[in-house]
Amino acid sequence: MSAEETVSTGLELGLSRDPDLEALPEPRRPGRRLTLVTMSVTLVLSLVMAYALRGQAAYAMVTGAPRDLGYLTDVQLSPQLANQYVRGEALLASDSAVRYSRPLESDSYRLAHVAGNDRIWVEVRVPEGLEGPHFVPPSSFVGRLVPIERSGLSHDDLDRAVASSGGTMPRDAWLLMDGHAPGGSRWAVGLTLLFVAFAGFNAFGLYRLWRPARDSA
Repeated sequence: MSAEETVSTGLELGLSRDPDLEALPEPRRPGRRLTLVTMSVTLVLSLVMAYALRGQAAYAMVTGAPRDLGYLTDVQLSPQLANQYVRGEALLASDSAVRYSRPLESDSYRLAHVAGNDRIWVEVRVPEGLEGPHFVPPSSFVGRLVPIERSGLSHDDLDRAVASSGGTMPRDAWLLMDGHAPGGSRWAVGLTLLFVAFAGFNAFGLYRLWRPARDSA
């Protein structure tokens, strides 16, 4: 047998498929499974957080002077006013006022609906030391106007806070956050981009991990 025939026979033997080896089960790879689960959960959570911050990020892009609405009792709410930087005047109803605070903030907040228009609720920031029975809320407000269901994670429980104090907030209520300028929401843009980057990174990682399994099938 020539040298070429010997090499050819060796290559054929080396490339032949062994049925016994093919019958063996796939090796267990718990580390790969854990990686897939972790990256999938991170991908979903990143998308959820980016979606939840979309309103804040969009508000940060608003430019120009606040839109003057005049007296809030006469405002006709429409989708065009949602998530806008506005200015308005009104007296707040004292019977519906709710006081609350947030973690890591020394100031407190007061929430009350506009007298004569219970669809518009105004959140007023009260500096530390000024809260009390003698506190007089302002009658002119400048800030973000948004439907209550789109007001963000920090305002999710406002309806429950109003209900616990004996009041009622309509389902179609709107919230005016006094003192909340667009520049104060720029952090949401950075966080949204960060969560989108996390989602993209994990989506690419999942694609790279799953692709060999699909190609070998």
